[in-house]
Amino acid sequence: MLTATLSSKGQLTLPKALRDAFHLRTGSRVTFTLSEGEAVMKPLSSGVDDVFGILKRKGQSPVTVDAMNAAIHQRLTREVRP
Repeated sequence: MLTATLSSKGQLTLPKALRDAFHLRTGSRVTFTLSEGEAVMKPLSSGVDDVFGILKRKGQSPVTVDAMNAAIHQRLTREVRP
């Protein structure tokens, strides 16, 4: 279980594991929803910089635009032809 302590100024410091899991950094924004005595926190993505690189996996090599276009064309060809 992850815990945080409320400061005298009403601030919480999120545990590092939580910040890492949601890719939160200084200036990141989150929303809170209250429901039946619980608060649910969700990160807000405000731009492409907030999500850049989250799909990258270790050992994954970059894909060229030409390779992406070829894969899209191949997939579309399979879906159109029965």
